[in-house]
Amino acid sequence: MRILLTNDDGVNARGLKILETVARTFSEDIWIVAPTEEQSGAGHSLTLTTPVRLRRHDERRFSVTGTPTDAVMLALAHIMKDCPPDVILSGINRGANLAEDVTYSGTVSAAMEGALAGVRSIALSQAYSREGMGDTVPFAAAEAWADRVLGPLLRFESEPKTLINVNFPALPPDDVKGVRVCRQGLRDYGRLRIVQRTDPRGYDYYWFGLGPMVETPGHLTDLEAVADGYISVSPLHLALTHENSLAALADGFTTEA
Repeated sequence: MRILLTNDDGVNARGLKILETVARTFSEDIWIVAPTEEQSGAGHSLTLTTPVRLRRHDERRFSVTGTPTDAVMLALAHIMKDCPPDVILSGINRGANLAEDVTYSGTVSAAMEGALAGVRSIALSQAYSREGMGDTVPFAAAEAWADRVLGPLLRFESEPKTLINVNFPALPPDDVKGVRVCRQGLRDYGRLRIVQRTDPRGYDYYWFGLGPMVETPGHLTDLEAVADGYISVSPLHLALTHENSLAALADGFTTEA
């Protein structure tokens, strides 16, 4: 099995090193193509107005001066053009990618790009509490559980244009309750917090943050699964059409005609 690793925290990120160690328990044919620097929140963005530079660190390890999507594109269309990967693993991200996070996340977007290209793709993220921020984020749950989660997922034959999103809870490994396959959740947009401050020159600047999570009945989403101490595994697909609206929209235009 040829496995491509990428992320959005940068080629030297701790989570990527952990993922490489885990991936090598499944294969020795490991390739790494990741952003040179952190690209958190880059989403599915491309670098279109400036050149992207590629640096080779060793035979199968590269860094890209661009987004996670740039990295996957360069990997598939250039670096590994003659030896494409069987699987793309993106992560392990420092911080959860739950609910609508998937639309902002460079980690998940790298997996989306793989899915678009027809490659089985899995995104992995480690949640953390407010006590473990910055470089002190503990990856213990991901380190202990990633191989047990990836084993079944690497054997799973996913449908075209789909990907898997995995999140590890912010718990010691022994406190993790297991794995829960669940839906993607949605938060209340009212949770958005904007912190305004002023720099030494008198100009305002802003930090974006989120308030407390809103729960849903039955705890059926990735948000509640991780909050309840489970590893969330959510299958996502790239088709965004809302099927139930097609007929109603068509009827509306027929009436106008």
